[in-house]
Amino acid sequence: MMRLFFAVLALVGAFAGSAVAAEQSWPERPVHFVVPYPPGGNADVIGRILANALQQKLGQSFIVDNKSGGGGTIGALAVARSTPDGSTFFFTANGPLLFAPELVKEHPYVWSEVFEPVAVVSSTPLVLLVSSKSPVKDLKDFIDRARKTGEKMTFASAGMGSSNHLLGELMQKQLKLKWTTVQYRGTAPAMNDLIAGQVDFSIDQVNTAGPFIKAGTVRALAVSSEHRWPVLPDVPTMAELGHPKIMASTFTALVAPAGTPKPIIAKLNASLAEAVREPSVRERLEALGSKIEMMSPEKSAEFLANESATWTPIVRELAAKQ
Repeated sequence: MMRLFFAVLALVGAFAGSAVAAEQSWPERPVHFVVPYPPGGNADVIGRILANALQQKLGQSFIVDNKSGGGGTIGALAVARSTPDGSTFFFTANGPLLFAPELVKEHPYVWSEVFEPVAVVSSTPLVLLVSSKSPVKDLKDFIDRARKTGEKMTFASAGMGSSNHLLGELMQKQLKLKWTTVQYRGTAPAMNDLIAGQVDFSIDQVNTAGPFIKAGTVRALAVSSEHRWPVLPDVPTMAELGHPKIMASTFTALVAPAGTPKPIIAKLNASLAEAVREPSVRERLEALGSKIEMMSPEKSAEFLANESATWTPIVRELAAKQ
């Protein structure tokens, strides 16, 4: 019996030792952040800032891989099916993680079953946009035009199930409007067509839309935050324009494939927390219009569960109409 007891102790010690070794030695090879959008969007820009900061901090290459398509499910599945050894992570926003699988008939994954939360990093409100060439000058003009043109009005969505798409659906419901939604593979191609006048309007994250607004190529009509956003102080909120129920934001989060060693997740979370505290990183994120959240793995899991409970019923209602 004593031999068995000591054998068990030795086995437990070996597991503990291997966990500590994994944390200390990681990362031993390049780390990939899979982003489910084309370059230039909200998650891509923030992911690259963080990857660069982690590369400098941990002395290993952190590479951003863009795998768009399927509303983000292609990138998500690539990570979910990867070896959980700390070499591949999913840097994503609301849609691909929580909602896109609900809009696919096969329901390819349930986020809480195939991923382990590492950190919720940031949140960003959305902004309603038209081309600078558009005759629409403010939200009242926009609503009036939408009522007159109906389904002839076109909305450039960042992708099925994205927060941009869902805000568009919420607006239609709250404002009792109906337009035609055109799905794109991310905010960057949607923005290109908006500027070119190929679509009537779009919804984008404040941080990625900001440079285009400042350059005068697009016009911001309203933001979806509770209060005016610091980088766009002259743009009113939906709430102050009389629509307090039209509020939404996009978060960015880093998750690992299920089974990734907990010590690696803990080390990556701690490294991210240190990175976003650095003035140069914080300033770059805040200048984009992002609010830094930086949650622990446990808090991130709780936050994601709450977000899923809030928005998934709306997504399922949308899926039933397709």
